[in-house]
Amino acid sequence: MENASYIALSRMVAQQRAMDVRADNIANMNTPGYKGESVLFSDFLVRQQGVAPVPGGRTEQMVQDRATWRDVTEGQVSKTGNPLDVALSAEGFFAVSTAHGERYTRAGRFSLAASGQIVDMSGNTVLGTDSLPINIPQSDTNISIAADGTVSTESGAVGKLRVVQFDDAQALKAEGTALFAAAAQQPRVDSLPAIVQGAVEGANVKPIIEVTQMMGEMREFEFVSQFVDAESTREQSVIDRLLRPD
Repeated sequence: MENASYIALSRMVAQQRAMDVRADNIANMNTPGYKGESVLFSDFLVRQQGVAPVPGGRTEQMVQDRATWRDVTEGQVSKTGNPLDVALSAEGFFAVSTAHGERYTRAGRFSLAASGQIVDMSGNTVLGTDSLPINIPQSDTNISIAADGTVSTESGAVGKLRVVQFDDAQALKAEGTALFAAAAQQPRVDSLPAIVQGAVEGANVKPIIEVTQMMGEMREFEFVSQFVDAESTREQSVIDRLLRPD
């Protein structure tokens, strides 16, 4: 008698997860380099071993939050005029050094640290093709970044941005809103990246679509919640009748 409620509750848990992911997308629609995500559902069936099926019984399946799918399509590139803002107009990721090791990002909103190193929005040092930080001489002010990632000043070339690609971008592990860990994959250095100076890639989230889908998911959650309430009332009514004295 409780199976219907359990199945509905599994749907509510999965739906709550979907709304959380959708809310993250909406909250980061203005975050440079952010990639939108969606939840993938599937049915979940556990069979009892060593027991014959009940005559006339039916197979009942729960709802399972199976995985999170990431939209890796490019976001809109916007001109900023800042010489340290760079965007990738093709596949690939910039490499940065963090406290947890090398990480990868498409958020090219860079700046200069007091030490003269190029850093990202979180203060992580941006790496060059030699896997070392790129240092800008303190006296230099004219910074130029070529399409292949070569960083130059009035003193000449000072380094080259390390841009890498992966065989499966879906397998990358997200850390925060803009960083990714390689997990078990090995990055491949892109010798000819398509870099645009003075521009930033925005999030690939479409606000109108996200809000519309969020409203639909909320309605589905409310519908299932009403079903659970009604089923609970029905079960209580049956129990009351069974316990009612003759």
